[in-house]
Amino acid sequence: MILIADSSALVALSVCDSLILLEQLFNDVIVPNAVFEEVTKSDKPEAQELKSYLIGKVCKVDMSHFIYLDSNIDIGETEAMLLYKQKSADRLLIDDKKGRKVAKINGINVIDSLGILLSAKQAGLISKIKPKINDIAKSRMYINQSLINLVLELAGEDC
Repeated sequence: MILIADSSALVALSVCDSLILLEQLFNDVIVPNAVFEEVTKSDKPEAQELKSYLIGKVCKVDMSHFIYLDSNIDIGETEAMLLYKQKSADRLLIDDKKGRKVAKINGINVIDSLGILLSAKQAGLISKIKPKINDIAKSRMYINQSLINLVLELAGEDC
């Protein structure tokens, strides 16, 4: 299975030391150049860890594929969606709500960082997701509390 990843979800998984789960859940993890450039800027949190993790996972995007866009979508999200089409990927890892909406309009199967954690727990790769969610919540990343509660409920963990 091929996973194309966008910036914010990669940062969220890095914050909670869960990038390795991507390798355990998917055969190939790929990012477009724009995402790599965004997450590895020296002033970005987790830049060094993401730079190391993404070695060999960066792919040039063929801009000839067509997708519907929205004015709120940034270059990283745009390239990730184009790369998804180019590679006939199985999932797009994206946390941004507007980005997920545009991806769905384009017939792209999405998963977010909490979905990765939930899938990892269901696959027996981790025993608890609450500590990882707490790590993300303590960072500069924003997660809606009702979404956290829903994911914890689906995972069979206390809120």
